[in-house]
Amino acid sequence: MLPVAARGPGDEDLSIDIAWLGARDARRILLHVSGVHGVEAYAGSAAQLSLLNTPPAIPPDGALVLVHALNPYGMAWLRRTNEHNVDLNRNFLPDTATWAGAPPLYRRLDRLLNPPSPPTRDGFGLRLAMRGLRHGFHAMRQAIAHGQHRYPRGLFYGGAELQPGPRQFCDWLQRRLTSADSVFAIDMHTGLGPHGGSTLIVEPGINAATTAELEAAVAQALIGSAAIPAAYSVRGSLGAALPRLLPGVDLKFVLQEIGTGSSLHVLQALRDENRWHHYGEAHLDHPAKRQIREALCPASPAWRSAAVAHGSDLVYRAADWLFRKKYT
Repeated sequence: MLPVAARGPGDEDLSIDIAWLGARDARRILLHVSGVHGVEAYAGSAAQLSLLNTPPAIPPDGALVLVHALNPYGMAWLRRTNEHNVDLNRNFLPDTATWAGAPPLYRRLDRLLNPPSPPTRDGFGLRLAMRGLRHGFHAMRQAIAHGQHRYPRGLFYGGAELQPGPRQFCDWLQRRLTSADSVFAIDMHTGLGPHGGSTLIVEPGINAATTAELEAAVAQALIGSAAIPAAYSVRGSLGAALPRLLPGVDLKFVLQEIGTGSSLHVLQALRDENRWHHYGEAHLDHPAKRQIREALCPASPAWRSAAVAHGSDLVYRAADWLFRKKYT
């Protein structure tokens, strides 16, 4: 357990919880992370509970490590960001990085994305579409979601420094995975891709294995972020930080997205919740909070069953590949 200073809605303690199944000095580690984007943690949490009930076969030199709710504040408060409004998947930058600035197009869109007022019906979808026609939809999507360090109350804010939760997690990885020769890491998210479907994304420059090898391992196509119409590349992701945190380790990394709805629907929910948090009363009993939870963890039993099935199935396939042969 890695305690964080932030408090929950009932003033309860919050923590990043870690389950370690297998050898304490494991050479082969399957690492599964949920809740980098707080409110997205519910699907990942359910998949991890399923894996705890029925874990994959683990060899004597292996371990399955489940990191539950890397952003516990966001999970508790139905926020995608942490207690400082930081998007943690834009926050894993080295200390020597430049923690300032924003894409030029984001600066032009700031007033549209982050109006300093409680949520209202203001024709956001139509206004965004008009901007897309002017600037290009892909360019606008990339500028919005890439990560920015200029507007602390804005969407996709990457922070001014590495946040306390991520710093604790980075320290924990470097302290506990010292015996690892091979790590297969999975970062589970929701919100991108077809409703109820699983999309597996690889980021450039991370994996020791080729895309073809990983596809064979998980029996599913992997795509680069630029290949998805609704996707984008980001600065400061957890995946990009892993080679720096685990030097010399044979690293494989896959980001899993369980689709929920259109990108506009998700962005509208993020915008409304952000306005309510900063310029409303921020309590949980508000349509903006219910909207963001539905946008990133739909209430549909079929969707929730699919999310658990996709999440656990990917772990079983990765475990079969990572653990199938005796390590030499």
